[in-house]
Amino acid sequence: MPTTPSTAGHRSADAQRRALLRTARDVADDLAADAIARDQAGKPPTDETARLREAGLLAALTPPGSDRGADWRTGCVVIREIAAADSAVGDVLARHYVHAWSGRFYATHHQATTLEEQSVREQWLWTGAVRTLAPDDDTEGPDLTLRPRNTGYVLNGYRSVDTAVAVADQIVVDAVCAVTGDVLVVRIPPSARGVTIEPARDRLGQRVAGAGEVVLDRVTVTPGQVLGRRPHDEESTAPFTALAEPALRLALCHVVLGIAEGALTEARDLSRGGRAYRLPGADPDLFLTYGELASAAQTATAVVDRATEVMAQALDTGALLDAEEPAGVAALVATAETVTSKAALHITARVLELADAPGLDRFWRNARVLTAHRPVAHRLRSIGEHYLNGSHRAVAAAIH
Repeated sequence: MPTTPSTAGHRSADAQRRALLRTARDVADDLAADAIARDQAGKPPTDETARLREAGLLAALTPPGSDRGADWRTGCVVIREIAAADSAVGDVLARHYVHAWSGRFYATHHQATTLEEQSVREQWLWTGAVRTLAPDDDTEGPDLTLRPRNTGYVLNGYRSVDTAVAVADQIVVDAVCAVTGDVLVVRIPPSARGVTIEPARDRLGQRVAGAGEVVLDRVTVTPGQVLGRRPHDEESTAPFTALAEPALRLALCHVVLGIAEGALTEARDLSRGGRAYRLPGADPDLFLTYGELASAAQTATAVVDRATEVMAQALDTGALLDAEEPAGVAALVATAETVTSKAALHITARVLELADAPGLDRFWRNARVLTAHRPVAHRLRSIGEHYLNGSHRAVAAAIH
């Protein structure tokens, strides 16, 4: 078969993807070697992000472009691979990847392209905390406010950030303009004057993720740091922008799934190595337990992979996305999150009954931190309402 520019480009893309996945596996092996010690130390992820940057993963996990970035499917595979070895670092990488899409979700095409090229060139680490659309809950006023000045704005307030708050290069947040009431999405370098970082301490799990609070005192925001306006309600939100929140939830599903897979793999290795309460041998009850846990993990994988494929198709569609499609995507993501959370908590608790080894409890602690603040019953009701009525607002509530 003759080689054409299209087939050559396809082969080149495949080769780049395989190389990226090999790099991810190498980094995962490196992280797994000292994961327990780093979890116990609970320090900010300075060393961990240096490993990601040195391996090129921060530059690689940006939106796909000409000879740069990673498509959604590949990015999620990398996130899960890292999360299985160290879920805190997987969490950092997941939020980095999704927030690196912020330009496409909120800004103009030209601004997004320029931002992504700079991010790759300078190997930025992204994090952030953009609030969901829930105006009815905002009884105490905004925690971040912008005041216009001759050029740009002045930003004041505080915001909790779940990862890399002390080591990120860009923090993406939304803030309310005190004059117009518009909600603007902006990016803030943590090194900017007036930014104070307060790391979270003594967390139950995800201790190396680098969570904390960012306090902003009269921080200058230039026009170039304003990514765009976030509408107040779902009805006025552009379809592609509406993918921002479910994209983050789905990336975190891959982190949670990585936790379940990592816990199951570690327990299996302990059983094979004789460091378990019951040795493999011919114990039918042990086979039954592992069969149950492996099936739960594989079921969650199937649901997450389906949501990932649908999300990838929606992201590929871009500005041509139909107005009704984001609701269907969000419903699948909410389903994936529900199934994965249940499976991960079950698997990580059961492996503690199978093996006795230091650090095995970290999987349950990490899964608990990532899933505790999203009520399953509320999400199931919202999924059911969408299934019956096709309600767009119901799905928005499901991922809140």
